[in-house]
Parts: sequence; structure tokens; C-alpha cells
Amino acid sequence: MKVVFMGTPDFSVPVLEALHQAHEIVAVYCQPPRPAGRGKADRPSPVQARAEALGLPVRHPVSLRSEGAAKDFAALGADVAVVVAYGLILPQPILDAPRLGCLNIHASLLPRWRGAAPIHRAIMAGDRETGVCIMQMEAGLDTGPVLLREALPIGAEETTAELHDRLSALGARLILQALDRLPDLRPEQQPETGVTYAAKIDKAEARIDWTRPAPEVDRRIRGLSPFPGAWTQVNGERVKLLRSRLAEGSGPPGKVLHGFTIACGSGAVEVIEAQREGKRPMPAAEVLRGLILPESL
Repeated sequence: MKVVFMGTPDFSVPVLEALHQAHEIVAVYCQPPRPAGRGKADRPSPVQARAEALGLPVRHPVSLRSEGAAKDFAALGADVAVVVAYGLILPQPILDAPRLGCLNIHASLLPRWRGAAPIHRAIMAGDRETGVCIMQMEAGLDTGPVLLREALPIGAEETTAELHDRLSALGARLILQALDRLPDLRPEQQPETGVTYAAKIDKAEARIDWTRPAPEVDRRIRGLSPFPGAWTQVNGERVKLLRSRLAEGSGPPGKVLHGFTIACGSGAVEVIEAQREGKRPMPAAEVLRGLILPESL
């Protein structure tokens, strides 16, 4: 098939690579380069960098709402557009342009966790499973009928980074199946019950509240790892907490029980990976060689 690929972050790259091997990609759409790093120089997105390395034509319009953008898109003559974590709203002329429409790879079991941060929210909510849906796009936010879905269990100590990679690989495999079977797939309308929204992660959510129950604190640490990274204040320094697990013990919330095991509102959490300001992520034992925890956080 002639495919337009639309995606931006790391999550989208394995899908781009899988499609490149199996189909003709006539254009890659992604977000424009953004200032990054110490010098704040414009840096291309992971999808742009990989597409250019593969010799694929790249477009990064600021918006798709103009008549000119719609004409340029339609002129590609694509059979289908594959969209995964693109970051721009697709207006109706774009949705209608490909012969077989626009397919979205969404990292949740719709209608649960529609929206921007389904992987983070699934872990933070304590979901036992998530998955990938291949959805026929329409004007609503992740409301379209589902063509294929596959579930994955969420590990008891899994972080967003780890689940992200597993779901990305699953999405790459599932979209190839969907394109191969597209004429025979029957779209399944999403049920009206069970709808939840995965709001974009706000950095204000990242500070750990040790008065919360240990399971909630543990899920927040793992769900926000690696970005934006849950954090706590240690002797005036903001320390990111990147990996954790539930631990035995109890005490006043924030009390350091032993090592990097902290009492919560109920139960306790053991931090097993952290990152000090200006340092790389390290195992907790290594962090504690140079950081003396107070009696309470």
C-alpha cells in the first residue's frame, strides 16, 4: 500500500520501521523541530531523524487546518494514513483524503484511557492490563471504531518506560496485521460505558505525597518514570524517584525506615532507582553512598 505515516516521539519509531519494510511510505508527517539541550538549538523529533535516515520525505507543518495543507496531503494519493502519537488534530479533509481512511494506533484498550497519556495513567491507576487498539479515526478524541485489539498484562513493578517499549512493539506488529487484513476487518463501535480520559501529565503531579497509601505512591513513581519523574525533597535537593516496589514496614508518613524505604500513609515503599540533580539515574544503594537521608522526608 501507499502509506502516509504520521507520528512524532520514540513510541512511533518502531511502527515507522515496520511499515517501511512492508509498504511504500509516500510521506512522513511529524511535529516541527523543537529547541532542546543546553544550547536550545532546534532538534528534530525521533520520527523525523529516523525517517531522514531511511531516505523518506518528511513534512512537519505547524497545522493541518489550511486549505493548502489539505491539498498537499490529498495530492500524495495515499491508500491509507497510519497515525501514532502524532500530536496534531486531523481535520475532516485530512481524515477523508486517503482511500481507506486514517488508522490510529492507540496504546490502551479503548474506550479506557482515551487521550494523551494512556500508558502513564494505566500504571498510575493500578490497571492489571492494557494493550493496543487499531482504530479507524473520526473527528472525536479516540472515539472511532476499533479494527483490532490485543491486551498485555502490566507487571507489578513495571515502569512507564518499560511498558512503553512493549506497547510500541505490539503496535508495530498489529498495524501490519491490520493492513494485511483491512478488507476483511469488521469495525467494532466502542461501547458507551467504561470511557475514561488519560489527561496530559502535569508536572505538578510529580511531587510525591508520602501521606498517600503505599500502593498509590508506588504506582505514581513507576507511572511517571522516566518522564517527568516523580520526586521528593531531600535536604533541599530535588531527587527523582525512578523505580520502586512495595515494602514491609510502617511509620509516620515520610519517615525513613531503613535504606531508601519510606513510610507512607499506610505501608511503605522501597525506592530502588533514583536520580540526583545533575547526575545520571543510579541504583538506590549507589545514590545513598553520597546522599544522607534525613529521619523524615
